[in-house]
Amino acid sequence: MAQNQPMSHPPAHPRQASRHQLRYRRMKWIAFILISLPLLALIALLLASESYSSRWQSELFSRLASGMHHQLEAGASPQMVWPVHGPFDQRFGYVSLPDFIDRLQMSGYSITEQARQSSTWQRFARAGFYPPYRERTQAGLEVSDCRNTSLFSFRQPQRRFASFDSIPPILIRGLLFIENRDLLDSKRPYLNPAVNWSRFALAAWTQLARQLDADTDNAGGSTLATQIEKFRHSPDGRTTGAVEKFRQMISASMRAYARGRVTLPVRQNLVLDYLNNVPLAASGSYGEIHGVADALWVWFAADFEQVSQALNGDAGFDLNAQGLALRQSLALLIAQRRPSWYLLTGRSELETLVDSHLRVLGTAGIITPNLRDAALGQRLQFRDPQSNPAVRPHAPDKAVTVVRNRLVRQLKQPLYAIDRLDLAVHATLHGPLQQEVSNYLSGLADPANATQAGLIGERLLTARQAAQVNYSFTLFERTPTGNLVRIQTDTTNRPFDINEDSKMELGSTAKLRVMSTYLEIMSELYRQYVDSSAAQRTAVLAASPDNLTRWLLGYLQEQPQASLEQTLAAAVERRYSASPGEAFATGGGLLTFGNFRREDNGRRPTLRESLRESINLPFVRLLRDIVQYNIQKADAGRLHQLRDDRDPRRLEYLRRFADQEGSEFLNRFWRKYGNLSTTELLDNLLDGIDPTPVRLAAAYRVLYPQAGQSAFNAFMAQRLNGNMPSPAQLDSLYQQYAPGQYSLADLGYIARIHPLELWLASYRLANPQAGLKDALAASQAERLATYEWLFKTQHRQARDSRIRSLLEVEAFSDIHQRWVRLGYPFGQLIPSLATALGSSGDRPAALAELMGIILNDGRRLPTIRIDSYHFARDTPYETRLLQQGSRGEQVMEPAVARTLRSLISDVVERGTARRLYGSYHDARGEPLVMGGKTGTGDNRSETVRGGRVVDSQVRNRTATFVFFLGPRHFGTLTAWVNGEEARSFRFTSALPVQVLKSMAPLLQDHLLNLQACTAESQ
Repeated sequence: MAQNQPMSHPPAHPRQASRHQLRYRRMKWIAFILISLPLLALIALLLASESYSSRWQSELFSRLASGMHHQLEAGASPQMVWPVHGPFDQRFGYVSLPDFIDRLQMSGYSITEQARQSSTWQRFARAGFYPPYRERTQAGLEVSDCRNTSLFSFRQPQRRFASFDSIPPILIRGLLFIENRDLLDSKRPYLNPAVNWSRFALAAWTQLARQLDADTDNAGGSTLATQIEKFRHSPDGRTTGAVEKFRQMISASMRAYARGRVTLPVRQNLVLDYLNNVPLAASGSYGEIHGVADALWVWFAADFEQVSQALNGDAGFDLNAQGLALRQSLALLIAQRRPSWYLLTGRSELETLVDSHLRVLGTAGIITPNLRDAALGQRLQFRDPQSNPAVRPHAPDKAVTVVRNRLVRQLKQPLYAIDRLDLAVHATLHGPLQQEVSNYLSGLADPANATQAGLIGERLLTARQAAQVNYSFTLFERTPTGNLVRIQTDTTNRPFDINEDSKMELGSTAKLRVMSTYLEIMSELYRQYVDSSAAQRTAVLAASPDNLTRWLLGYLQEQPQASLEQTLAAAVERRYSASPGEAFATGGGLLTFGNFRREDNGRRPTLRESLRESINLPFVRLLRDIVQYNIQKADAGRLHQLRDDRDPRRLEYLRRFADQEGSEFLNRFWRKYGNLSTTELLDNLLDGIDPTPVRLAAAYRVLYPQAGQSAFNAFMAQRLNGNMPSPAQLDSLYQQYAPGQYSLADLGYIARIHPLELWLASYRLANPQAGLKDALAASQAERLATYEWLFKTQHRQARDSRIRSLLEVEAFSDIHQRWVRLGYPFGQLIPSLATALGSSGDRPAALAELMGIILNDGRRLPTIRIDSYHFARDTPYETRLLQQGSRGEQVMEPAVARTLRSLISDVVERGTARRLYGSYHDARGEPLVMGGKTGTGDNRSETVRGGRVVDSQVRNRTATFVFFLGPRHFGTLTAWVNGEEARSFRFTSALPVQVLKSMAPLLQDHLLNLQACTAESQ
């Protein structure tokens, strides 16, 4: 019998097993959903609550922001984080502050106080966010004088709402309805104004949808808070992508909670800041427009205070006025998205948009139906900037012009940008005195005032001429660490500053520079030979030295124990002929000179007498001796070797001379031109020559050999100031000096420019990236060619003439270096003995600097017009810098300065400025010790043909007086007339001397009391 087997079930059908598994998974998901629903609902509820209340955000951001702070402390901060972009930070100068500070420190300023940024603040900034601080809604340049009285204040925006409460409520409601409706919900004390979650979600959805359908409308998610971050700090004021939007949101959130969790005051400030700072295009007559208040004025010529009153429904404004005010304000709120387009070309579209917004505002109950209809009945009337500019021109204040021009130079920013910096500066100017002097000088145009001042008479003015004369005046106060500018003004009513920016021929004031150079040379010779033996001096004398060396050696032979002061005193008693009967080989030709007074022609005055009475010919001859001294000092054997064609060392000398001397001059010219722009290079090169058509043509064809005829003509017109040759003459000049027609040496001689200087300028223009080594390597042939032609055997007289001309140019280069050390402002001197009488030009401010050196025993002190800078007040970038001044640089032998002081005191006591003597007194009533030098310039452009002057055009007539008044004060006073009308004027330097005398009642008390001004400023 078989055993029992266990029973087995047949296998389940596969389809049945699948149904079981599916049912099981479905039951699991149902169970999961049933269990998760409460949690999801709770999370959604919490998110909704947080998006509504911002309670958790407020806690988080306020904690993070609590560590972000800054405070002002003494000295420089060891570490600063500066902004790197953003319109707000650029306009107020925060981005450029590191560069500003570096420039000012190189100019003698030091940081006295600077903000200390907390480490949390710095980490947040380095992460790329915009750190929180209470930002200025209005800033600009502030200038105060030495008495801490305001001279100038510029604000941008110029008009603004002072507080949230000053904003018309209807304007607030309109703004929020358009931009941020829940922003001022007082029931939500912790609301984060940076994020409107519903708008943000909609914006995110539309961005996603646009990826699928390009025609989908774009919804914006910006709030007022993020918009402010954008137009203040984002690059170019734009949102460039999601990362920048995230940066704006985080930065705005941090700023919202910087002062605690409750944000309603912050939200109110957002409305205020937005209305005051929203960018609304720019106007050519006004500049950038920021804020609704300024835009009302610039766009519609509407006063925002009257608009505010109308919007508030104040008495005196009917419904139509209120409707127009609303329409104008609403137009600006709409236009902020595309302000330039709406202002210039989209005005009709703007009108349409305003109408539609008015209807929506009416429907929403934001405005009443009556006000809606009144606004719909108005049209926008835009300002015409041509007939009605937003900024009307006004006469510039000279004190302010001086300071602003100084800021342009020191900070390397245009004037427009300077005015908009968050900057306060303290100037050394004495505001009330500056204004009094400016008014007084301007008043001299009245014949009655000119008569009372003693300006009518011989060598002065006629009553009819008084109104045509301009005056400029500077007054400095010498302190131990700097020369403080107390007054700097002129009567031109133009921004151009004649004291610092002009180049004028100031006549005999150049004699003071020549005398300074002469006494310096005498001092150097004294130091060189005072300890030499009689035999050594005799040997030097036997070698036929120049006149200056010969006199000094002879004097020491007779007075071996003489001190330097005694030697200099004797040197100024040397006599020179005042005869005009000699023709002087100078400047490449023969020149004759005359004296102002004919009775001086037969005299042989001392140099002291010549300076005191301003006699011309002795100084021409003195400058000739100085030129000869420089030539022989450079190479005592050069003249003999150059002139002796039989000298066997000629060729060897030529090569050495060409290589060494040429390289030396190229080095010197490279230092002169190496860092200049093309325009500056050209100006420096050509300012040193008398601008005749021939000279300019020769120079231009070397500088621009490929230039066409039209460019050549334009250049000549610019440089000749209207004294143009005929078209046929221009064509001839262009062809005559074409490349290859003359050698470089010939062209340098024709242009009166050293050939190597002319070559280097041409090389720099053609090779702006080249260095000095490149120029030296490229100039080998030119260096040889410049000098080799001198030793050809033909035309000995012409060769000798050119030798003298070349040596004279080199000698004047040495003289120029001496003058520059004493403040001469230009790139070179005209290599002519006429420089002794002012032909190389000067500036009043530069003459005043020379006077300061003389007054300070040869020490050159810094000139200070601004003694302190205060950047970014009450911000994390706040920096204060103070001009430290210095003890100066000894640029003149003290004995030379004392001798010069004695000489120019003679000018006031007994010379050309004697009418001034006794006009000013010290505190005891005694006559103030004074000194100065006068100069008169009758500047003409003359055309010479066949040795005769065939045309003479007057450029201007000038008369100047550079002076010191007592131990502390010095300056200049210049009178001038421009243009052809100057032909009829005969005034001399007696005019500025008389003006200064007439100003004694005005200046006397201030001269004694300006010390108090210095004390206040410190």
